[in-house]
Amino acid sequence: MPLLELRGVAARYGPLQALRGIDLSVGEGEIVAVLGANGAGKTTTLRAISATVKTSGEVVFAGQRLPGRPEAVARAGIAHVPEGRGTFSQLSVEENLRLGAHVRRDRAGVKVDYDRALERFPILAERRRQAAGTLSGGEQQQLALARALMQRPRLLLLDEPSLGLAPRVVADFFRAYVLEVGRVAVAGASAELQRHESVRRSYLGY
Repeated sequence: MPLLELRGVAARYGPLQALRGIDLSVGEGEIVAVLGANGAGKTTTLRAISATVKTSGEVVFAGQRLPGRPEAVARAGIAHVPEGRGTFSQLSVEENLRLGAHVRRDRAGVKVDYDRALERFPILAERRRQAAGTLSGGEQQQLALARALMQRPRLLLLDEPSLGLAPRVVADFFRAYVLEVGRVAVAGASAELQRHESVRRSYLGY
């Protein structure tokens, strides 16, 4: 059974139809890339999963249909790093990290994960008393990722990671979906998509 399934998911912003019946699945431990041009629906797909846009269709996580509330999605075990990072600029690095664990009740586990985050991202340890808004763009991206990991999620959603994807990294992806104007145009294992010349040139950069 997939960890995550989207079944016929549609979404709109007022009169604009952003998603037109998306079917997508993610297995436990699987890395999935969603590719597409600007406006294809990548961000809206992630918002549909995290319940920050109104949708129709089904979003099923760990065998259960997700409720349409962001807090409930977070409690279910999904963390979302949105485009633009979404850090709280006036709060310190430490405060941002602790906010990432706000849905958890295991204080001892939160302390372990906080220490682990600072080990994994040493620059954040150096800047932990510093306001997030004073960090560089790359440092803010690290903070956003570390904060999401503080939730200890089963599924991590990353929207437009700032470092981009080198071809050798894309080659390690197990599966990818290519969106065009709100629909899945192509889907398959990474090896298959690398043989798809138009996908390779348009979205993988080689």
